[in-house]
Amino acid sequence: MSGGRRGAVAGLVPHPRSLRWKIVLLVALACASMALTVGVLVHESVLRRSLNEGGARATASLEKALEEAAAAGEEGPLASPGELPDPLLRQIEHGGEATFYENGPPAPVFWAARREGGKLYAVEVDMTADLLTRQALDRHMWKYSLLTLGVVVPATALASELPARRLRRVARTARRITAGDLDARTGPVRGGDEVAEISAVVDSMADSLQRRIDTEQRFTADVAHELRTPLMGLVTSAELLPEGEVTDLVQGRVRVLRDLVEDLLEISRLDAGAERSRPGPVDLAGLVRDAVRRTGLAARVSGQDAAVVETDPRRLDRIVSNLVVNAHRHGAGPVEVVVAGRTVTVRDHGPGFPPDLLAHGPQRFRTGTAERGRGHGLGLTIASGQAKVIGAALDFANAPDGGAVATLRLPEDGTPADA
Repeated sequence: MSGGRRGAVAGLVPHPRSLRWKIVLLVALACASMALTVGVLVHESVLRRSLNEGGARATASLEKALEEAAAAGEEGPLASPGELPDPLLRQIEHGGEATFYENGPPAPVFWAARREGGKLYAVEVDMTADLLTRQALDRHMWKYSLLTLGVVVPATALASELPARRLRRVARTARRITAGDLDARTGPVRGGDEVAEISAVVDSMADSLQRRIDTEQRFTADVAHELRTPLMGLVTSAELLPEGEVTDLVQGRVRVLRDLVEDLLEISRLDAGAERSRPGPVDLAGLVRDAVRRTGLAARVSGQDAAVVETDPRRLDRIVSNLVVNAHRHGAGPVEVVVAGRTVTVRDHGPGFPPDLLAHGPQRFRTGTAERGRGHGLGLTIASGQAKVIGAALDFANAPDGGAVATLRLPEDGTPADA
């Protein structure tokens, strides 16, 4: 399944924290609340009207029955107290006329009664038709309310997909920028709503960040280039000093300064993307042993089914050397280098990598805690940069029993990153 297909499927799957589905839920609740409110109001209004009309019909029926009986010289519709509901009897206990609605069983009726001349007259009107009408109205209101929800909720989900998709696009751009892709941009977004404003702000932030980093890189490169010429003269002059303790101290400091300038120049080239891999067949185990030997530092090298890889030997040598030097400078012995297949692992037995390096990767001029030793924080930065040039993966971790572990995994096809 392609990335676009996965994104589309993910956008349709309900998620309780998704803004899109929160909007859909809110619209559904609003529609349901409105339908319920309107339904209750209509039901109550129709019920009151039905009761008023029923009471009027019952009173009219009683009047008509009394008039017809009087015209015929007969007795009106007499009723015994046992036939009438108790609430109605209480209303006409001392005379007068009243009506009362009795909701069955067996059927809903409206009573009209009158006490006159010591006699009790009463009639009842069947309200079954009114009840069935109200029930049919309630069913229709429920049915069409559910039908409306069935139309509004999917329509809201479809309508909210566009802003949700635009927000996901902004989020993907922000994640790419966070991962180090400073060329990532949201691009032009139609409309003048808040999503378009957020997109413009993210792109503006990326542009500002890119300019700041470019300025920093140019500054680093300019400083390194400006220092290189006087530094060469300083190195030459230091070599001409007479032998002695002071001379050794000066020459040592000059070498440190020379290495720092060379590292800065290398970092500036890596930042500018000027480094290019020149791959060739390399005996991985032999190259690692030579690289460790050239460092002049003690390290135990072991190999297991080491492969012949297609990579840039100079850059691979630089990576391995920096990892070994870093292990001695910031860790503790013994330092172990294991070559297995296309993987090189460098481990020491010191305090391990600091949490900040494990979380964000190596950063220049940051060596973690003070107890990790001296240095400028450039060795691992250069190793990571060179690993990207040759298309390798360089991971940092801490061993469960203590010590820092750096793992270099070379690509299967030897394809460099700049290809």
